Amino acid sequence: MTVTLHVCITCRAGQPVPEGEPVPGARLHDALTAGDPPEGVRIVPVECLSACANGAAIALSAPGRWTYVYGRMAAEDAPEILAGAAAYAQAPDGIVPWRERVTIFRKRSLARIPPIG
Repeated sequence: MTVTLHVCITCRAGQPVPEGEPVPGARLHDALTAGDPPEGVRIVPVECLSACANGAAIALSAPGRWTYVYGRMAAEDAPEILAGAAAYAQAPDGIVPWRERVTIFRKRSLARIPPIG
């Protein structure tokens, strides 16, 4: 089953951004898509995750799994985000055991949403 890593590409992460420069969310998306995604993970840009005060924000979701929203992400976090997404893809219900989660997922979680249905 494919899981989706949603990346808010409009997020300014509370920072002033000079005209013509990419916002932090767009830079994060670029870093995440610079290489091949982990097996079973697709990376999808989204306009807004409504986590503006905690941006740049991402979310991991899949049918029948818990959804997680994370904030305070930056382009330099891309390798750890991709490792966390790979672990999520391997978890049948989307719940990666706490001690096995990447550090930024343990420390920057904004929300955990139960599966629909």
